[in-house]
Amino acid sequence: MKPDIHPDYHPVVFRDRSADFAFLTRSTATSSETIVWEDGNTYPLITVDVSSASHPFYTGKQRVMDSAGRVERFNRRYGRS
Repeated sequence: MKPDIHPDYHPVVFRDRSADFAFLTRSTATSSETIVWEDGNTYPLITVDVSSASHPFYTGKQRVMDSAGRVERFNRRYGRS
């Protein structure tokens, strides 16, 4: 490999706010936020909206959207019956 062309690859903690779930992995992502992990070391913290702990595919919980109401509103708006 050529020196000084690759980004810094370091340990990072990713936290899913919606599921209160965090995991330590390695990444090139950086953050100004830090967290003290279970091993006592301080790592950069990346907050994510969705992870395997909260995604419906992995949890088996589907979110039901009001598609019928949306279709009716579309039909009323654009004059279809």
